Formats: sequence, structure tokens, C-alpha cells
Amino acid sequence: MATISPAPATPPLVLTTVADVLQHFEGIPPERIRLQPPPGTATELDLLAILAREQRLCELIDGVLVEKAVGYYESRLAAEITFLVMLFLESHDLGLATGDGGMSQYRAGLVYIPDGQFVSWNRLPAGRTPREPIPPLVPNLVVEVLSKTNTRKEMKRKLRDYFETGVQVVWEVEPRKRVINVYQSPTNRVTLHEDDELNGGEVLPGFSVKVATIFARADGKRE
Repeated sequence: MATISPAPATPPLVLTTVADVLQHFEGIPPERIRLQPPPGTATELDLLAILAREQRLCELIDGVLVEKAVGYYESRLAAEITFLVMLFLESHDLGLATGDGGMSQYRAGLVYIPDGQFVSWNRLPAGRTPREPIPPLVPNLVVEVLSKTNTRKEMKRKLRDYFETGVQVVWEVEPRKRVINVYQSPTNRVTLHEDDELNGGEVLPGFSVKVATIFARADGKRE
């Protein structure tokens, strides 16, 4: 049985009716909100059990399991960004990068699965990759590639949670618009178009790639 590192307890969320759930998670499509375990009671172990039993990725928000929105092209974009960051880290020993599927506990009762993330060495316990399935670890940089079912209200909530727990930068990729929104706070956004350069700022100093290059690599067109 997988073990989860202990975290400070938080008051349980009381959700009595379906209306309570929909109101609390406004903006998240109802078909992605799981009712078992009962909303407000789910834990990290429930999340891992569903992954093992159903091969479904879920995030844990206030004791509720929310299925992660996924898509093939979105995964390709996330993989290309992660690859470019990892390539950069080979010559700039700043920390570790992971791709989609990497779970992190941002605080007790809050587990997100970003499409990519970078964690500096000073945030890594003992300077090594955690072995827990859901380490209590807040990355410096998060990559979120929007799928069709991701809504603006959902992403607003995620941005708030990310920055409140210590994330420094969020790269939010919009595949249909072919732009990347760079956030340094929930309200500080710069939108980069294909002619612009995406850089690592203070988190990944020296990293730079043209936005058009990322989308071209994800498109994977054969000559």
C-alpha cells in the first residue's frame, strides 16, 4: 500500500447536496466531479486507488475528486515544453522538471497534476527526486495546457491556489489560439503569440524559446 507523508489537518468541507457541490466547484464541468467517495471526504489514498483501479487521473480539491481534463494534442504540447526545459537543465543545473501525470500535494487536501512543472533544488528534500507517489512539494513553475473542458473559472481557481501555495510562475497554453499566457500572480498576465519568445525569467534564467517553435514541434508535421 502506498504511503502518504503526513500533512497538517484542515477542517472538512461540508457538502450536503449536489447543489452545494456545483456551487462550490462553479466552472468545473459536472461530469468531471466524482461523487464517490462522498464530496468532502476524499483523500490522497482515494485518488491513488482510482488511478490503480480505473487508470483515471484525478485531482483532489477540498476533499473532492475532480477528473483531470486530458487530450492527445494537449499532451503533445506539454511533452514538448517539458523536453525543452529538460534539455536546458542539462547545461543549467537548477533543479528538476517533470511531465504530465506528476502529482504534488500543494497543501493538506489539495493535490494538483499540472501538465508540466519545474522544481528548484532548494525545494527538493535532500536535493533528490521524491519517492512518494504524491510528495508534499510546491513547484516553482507550472505548465497548464488547456483542454476543451477547462473553463476560465476553473483556471482562475487553480491560479489562485498555485500562487497562494508558493508557485512563482504559471505558463498557461491555449492550443486553439496558439498563445501562451505567462502569469506571475493570479492577475499579472502577459500573453505571448507565435512571434514572441517564452523565457524562464527569474525561475529559469537563460531559458528562451520561440512560441512558434513549441507549436511547430507539437504539430509534428512530416516533411
